[in-house]
Amino acid sequence: MGRLEFNFPIFLTLIHYSIDWILLAFFKTMSLLPVSPPKTTPFSSLFSLIMAFASGLANTCLKYNSVGFYQMAKIAVTPTIVFAEFIRFRKTISFKKVLALAVVLAGIAVATVTDLEFNAFGACIAIAWIIPSAINKILWSNLQQEANWTSLALMWKTTPITIFFLLALMPWLDPPGVLSFKWDINNSTAVLTLALLGFLLQWSGALAVGATCATSHVVLGQFKTCVIVVGGYLLFNSDPGFVSRCGAVAALGGTSVYTSLSLKETNHRSSSKQLPTQIPLPKSKTSENGSEGSTVTSTSNVV
Repeated sequence: MGRLEFNFPIFLTLIHYSIDWILLAFFKTMSLLPVSPPKTTPFSSLFSLIMAFASGLANTCLKYNSVGFYQMAKIAVTPTIVFAEFIRFRKTISFKKVLALAVVLAGIAVATVTDLEFNAFGACIAIAWIIPSAINKILWSNLQQEANWTSLALMWKTTPITIFFLLALMPWLDPPGVLSFKWDINNSTAVLTLALLGFLLQWSGALAVGATCATSHVVLGQFKTCVIVVGGYLLFNSDPGFVSRCGAVAALGGTSVYTSLSLKETNHRSSSKQLPTQIPLPKSKTSENGSEGSTVTSTSNVV
């Protein structure tokens, strides 16, 4: 959308999901696609609509705003997920994890504060993107963990409906003139390569959110931002400034603490499930007779 001036974010998202559908159809033809659960999800259409808004608005946000402002908008996704999971599932997180999340979000805010370019329409798009993005991550996590869906099977189920909703969104959010774009070899290759990378991103993201939770998936995304800032400074001599580097390092520390706390909670739940159940021994007849004054003894009372 910058160098190539491809100013059609919804159509770009449509290409991504179309490539996804083609690749998933190939996997299904080769019997590489996992079998869907026998119990179908009753809100697949709603899920697909949310996916269309989450992905389409994300690309639209990047068109009208800088990457730094996009990262700032992602910060608001984390408390939205925590609040939504508490309202819907009564799920709570510990105070230590709240502190770790606060350090991560503050660090990201400091690391990206030097790149805040936006306009009024772009800010409205970013605000509208927050809630669909949070709900999308919660549904991906819940359907894989509770309904036993695999990531590829869920992608195969929802991608066709998502394409339909993206087609409906194009006239509203994309400017006219997509056919007049210069579709030469270089530009077409760049768009298709981005679509393939989008498939890998969606697949790996679905695997991550299914193996962890929606909040952990957002923290992983913030960790990626820190890696970009610190890695650019160490490998490519890109200096974002001392304040940004300190913010990225602080966010990395908060991410490490959050990960450690999550692993401890997971290990604790696993060990609790493996503990054997204590079954009380029945009273022996000799103990009952003894309570009535009988002098009969038995070695069967000794365990």
